[in-house]
Amino acid sequence: MKALVAVDGSEASENALAYAADVVDAMGGSITVVHAVDPTVYDEGGSEPISSLSDADQRLIIESVEDAEQRGQAVLDDAVELAAERGHDVESEHLYGDPVPVIADYAEVEGFDTIFVGHQGRSERAGLMLGSVAKSLVERATVPVTVVR
Repeated sequence: MKALVAVDGSEASENALAYAADVVDAMGGSITVVHAVDPTVYDEGGSEPISSLSDADQRLIIESVEDAEQRGQAVLDDAVELAAERGHDVESEHLYGDPVPVIADYAEVEGFDTIFVGHQGRSERAGLMLGSVAKSLVERATVPVTVVR
């Protein structure tokens, strides 16, 4: 069994890695952990709407590719360490772009048998507005996806 585990540094993705390790132990095979590097724009401000360009300049931060790569490498390093604690030697890979298509495509092209991904358990309303990487992977991937909380 060739398993891919998508990690983002959350407790849910750690749980997905631990579960994948248990499954791979039972079935034999390998694990590759991936993190999608996707620089984003995010809001550092309060709850009031942005009303002007100067307000936007003060509140919006664009994460550079280098910062995203460093953060992603830290996430991958932590996942590799967690796997080692569970007795697994895993491969790791940075992917670039929107997590859903790049993870699904990578899994298909590289011949993975399954994907494990954590789910944050956001509220239903937040899930509807923001979408869910886990939900979208289930819909897009061509291999089975196991969602772990």
